[in-house]
Amino acid sequence: MFIKIYEENPNPKSISQVVDILRKGGVIIYPTDTIYGIGCDITNPKAIERVCQIRGLKPEKANLSFICNDLTSISLYTKPLDNTTFRLLKKSLPGPFTFIFNASGQVPKLLSSKKKTVGIRVPNNNIAREIVRELGNPIVSASIHDDDELVEYSTDPELIYEKYSELVDVVIDGGYGENTPSTVVDCTTGEFEIIRQGEGDLSLYI
Repeated sequence: MFIKIYEENPNPKSISQVVDILRKGGVIIYPTDTIYGIGCDITNPKAIERVCQIRGLKPEKANLSFICNDLTSISLYTKPLDNTTFRLLKKSLPGPFTFIFNASGQVPKLLSSKKKTVGIRVPNNNIAREIVRELGNPIVSASIHDDDELVEYSTDPELIYEKYSELVDVVIDGGYGENTPSTVVDCTTGEFEIIRQGEGDLSLYI
């Protein structure tokens, strides 16, 4: 299925349609504030396996992100955050960052692995956040990679659909995506270490 949703004003019926697919174990491709992502309901182990299979990842080793709607849901999946970290998140989210935290006991249960860290995103994109809000829990997400090393990330939803239509249940056309991924920040030591410089500029918030 290929479905058009406008980021400025996402159609509630379309959002419900996508959420229904996720609840049934479906896998979706959706827009964020950076590159397009491939994701599923965090509570569905078989769907998580599908995401990993499509991306050629091993579930126990995959660096999947949790896409959250707001700061409230983050605390369920991380060990307690100090005030400095919380203030940084409040200033910089929603935004083009993936923050790596020490994982709470919830995370290994969900991903059936022994992962001690978790990557959390709150993208500045109404489509992604509305899907998560209506679903009631995060979606597990990986980025869409292109086989062409020069063009690492596909930005055109129609081309993404051509490539992935047989592999996923729905591709959301939310307009052209970016081809720069999020900035990844490691917060596991109490310091803020940039693991990958991407779209977001952390210095604006520290």
